[in-house]
Amino acid sequence: MPGPSKHLRLMAGIAAAALFALPQSGAAQELQKTGISTVLPRTATAKIEIADLFHLKSASDPQLSPDGRTVLFTVQYGDRVGMPYTRIWSADVATGKAAPWGGAEGVAGGSPRWAPDGRRVAWRGGDGIMIADAAGGGARLLAPVDDSNHPLPRASKDFVWSPDGSRIAFVSAVPSTEPPMEADPIIITRYWYRPARGWPERFNDNKRLHLFVVDVAGGNVTQLTDGDRYEHSLSWAPDNRTLLFLQNPEKDQDFTYNFDIFTVDIGTKAIRRLSETRGVEYAASFSPDGKTIAFSGLMRPVTSSETNMEDPHVWTLDVATGARRDLGAQIDNVQGRPQWSQDGRHLYFTVQSRGSVGLYRLPASGGAAERIGPEAGTRGSVMGFSVARNGSVVAAMATPANLPQLYVLRPGGKATQLADLNADVLRNKAIAETRAFTFKSYDDREIEAFLTIPPGAGAGTPARAHPMIVNIHGGPHGQQGPNFVHKAQAYAAHGYAVLMVNYRGSTGYGQAFANAIARDQNGGEAMDVLRGVDAALVQFPWIDPERLGVEGASYGGQLTNWVITQTPRFKAAIPWASISNLVSHNYMSVYHDYLEQEYFGKPHTGGIMDMLWNRSAIRFVHQVRTPVLLSHGDADLLVNVAEIEQYFTALYDVGVEAVMLRYPREGHGMRETQHLADFTQRSIAWYDRHFAGK
Repeated sequence: MPGPSKHLRLMAGIAAAALFALPQSGAAQELQKTGISTVLPRTATAKIEIADLFHLKSASDPQLSPDGRTVLFTVQYGDRVGMPYTRIWSADVATGKAAPWGGAEGVAGGSPRWAPDGRRVAWRGGDGIMIADAAGGGARLLAPVDDSNHPLPRASKDFVWSPDGSRIAFVSAVPSTEPPMEADPIIITRYWYRPARGWPERFNDNKRLHLFVVDVAGGNVTQLTDGDRYEHSLSWAPDNRTLLFLQNPEKDQDFTYNFDIFTVDIGTKAIRRLSETRGVEYAASFSPDGKTIAFSGLMRPVTSSETNMEDPHVWTLDVATGARRDLGAQIDNVQGRPQWSQDGRHLYFTVQSRGSVGLYRLPASGGAAERIGPEAGTRGSVMGFSVARNGSVVAAMATPANLPQLYVLRPGGKATQLADLNADVLRNKAIAETRAFTFKSYDDREIEAFLTIPPGAGAGTPARAHPMIVNIHGGPHGQQGPNFVHKAQAYAAHGYAVLMVNYRGSTGYGQAFANAIARDQNGGEAMDVLRGVDAALVQFPWIDPERLGVEGASYGGQLTNWVITQTPRFKAAIPWASISNLVSHNYMSVYHDYLEQEYFGKPHTGGIMDMLWNRSAIRFVHQVRTPVLLSHGDADLLVNVAEIEQYFTALYDVGVEAVMLRYPREGHGMRETQHLADFTQRSIAWYDRHFAGK
């Protein structure tokens, strides 16, 4: 049996030998090859284990049948070495009985979509668009689909049934007309020359995404658009002839990120432009009568293709007149992609708020918003939903006790769980409570934080009994909350408290709060995090101030790198996919417009370059005293791995203990289950060793 790779041997002298156990299955045998501990037999326990990662399932993308009786949804599994995989399941809405769809193991793929008459289902399989009868029988490939590695956000649907069910429109890539990247020498002229991921490709394949339509009965495929643009996000008009899509019309679409709304006539292929703004439109769709288009919109002249400082709102566009309306203006928070009710009277959408994500609806003609769920005072985050004819909703919703599962939400009623895929795994497990609290930061601004509390800790717990890990969220325009997070639960089971601070710049607290980070990275928000640590130590005296760790991913990794230059109070740090040099990050990231959005200009203008350098962690590396476990995905092009390579070298120059942990195949977010388990185990070992002063 071959030994573990160099990457997985880096921490071999540190990792605890048996922090978690796996059932002795094929997955466990594969894990032994990586060096992950599988020594102890799996036994009944009340604590969350790292091994639970291999057994937990999450539900997503629920799709109600036209009669509202059945819901199809996608289930993600992580029970084998490698990338997670998905299967399509079905559930009876009346009884809640759920099972794999189309066979004992379910159909491989995702994005199930019902035909308008409910008699057939299309979905994305490995080779393209698949189709079968309503029970999953007679499955066949309807149309092959190619893709591009261009890092374009897939803003909405990439295939959709025509209203009469006779055709399916879809997005597929076409070969590039530019010189191949395998040439010698390689000639690059595009501003956006990098791919979405760095493995195995090194460069953008230059394939363009275009629109196609396939006849369901005969399988004949017709290409509708061509050229050097990218089209996506489809919606049919009720006339069965007009197809809506999004396209960036800018002269240099790499340099300026700006999608507008277009339509194409299926018969003539004539294209009509419906919007012409400097803001960005996402996820546009026709109303059932075809007179109005709903979309998610931004108005600022510079929008990042990676993250938004501006909170998107729900907008409508009158097809006949072009009149636009900010329907969601009454709600000062991030609003998700709108979905029409079947009668066209309402628009449903999610809203981020204080660490949770609720579902709302608005009258399409305007009026007050109504919260659908979860009910007021209940924590939960709606991740995807489908609206029935009677107004009830089936949603995939994360809760403090579970990964996203299926629920039925009704206006004015309580959420009813429809299916729980993790009942057997989490039964009798002690789920750590995550408690919200607020504090005043250095400038008297109120900040909200969440503390995941080790089971048994609380009133009567001896002072300084538990270490605390500060987990900083990425974005920076994102949020943390009380939802079930496996790593936080594993930390709590090990006796660590986990602090999450929604620092200024976070979403869910209004536009002004999101704006407060502008031109001030590693400034006020870093102070918010440190003030949050102080507040937690006062409110929860059982936390040990001498055993504090800090970690975070992406922007959270950037802040981790920064705060250890400002204070020696943390005994250990674990940044993931972190930025250490804001200047080099801007020019090596696949997204060149991110810092332009945050600083209102390109770095070479208005003294911004100096501002970036003066807020870069590597600029102050001589002040670091905290041991650092730098971790990164080798295929990450959003934050180039050179960001940790230079910080690693700088830390060594200073004399600070540093280890570089690299995960093959991983991009900006870690996905392979054995990597997630390995990283959690190594993180606990790193903290334990440094909390003990070893």
